[in-house]
Amino acid sequence: MSVAWNVFTPGAALAGGVLIGVAVAMFLLLNGRIAGISGIVGGLLKPARGDVGWRVAFIAGLLLAPAIYTLVALLPQLQIDASYGVLVLAGLLVGVGTRCGGGCTSGHGVCGLSRLSPRSLVATLVFMGAGFATVFVARHLFGL
Repeated sequence: MSVAWNVFTPGAALAGGVLIGVAVAMFLLLNGRIAGISGIVGGLLKPARGDVGWRVAFIAGLLLAPAIYTLVALLPQLQIDASYGVLVLAGLLVGVGTRCGGGCTSGHGVCGLSRLSPRSLVATLVFMGAGFATVFVARHLFGL
């Protein structure tokens, strides 16, 4: 994947971060729930009564928001430099890591760190360290 640095807009990135922070805080304060994607999706796999609607709405919002955004703005051109096999393997590894870590980067990195959770700090450091190591090995040792 390559990033078009000539179209990077720090103001928009900052505004997006603030929106995510406000949304996560409101979700926790108003619903008493953590906005971790793996937990929200996982709750649909074993649905509890009265617990499905908000989960489906949350996921639908994640999928529909970028589609709606494209109606008013152009998205940058994406180029993914990996095969479907590598993408599937990466997705499976992320799923296994999420399960082993008791949550995903949105649950631990955004929600957990803002609650000053030591467990989330360790999980986020492990996520980031594993990501850095993976990129280093893939790019510099295997030349992918």
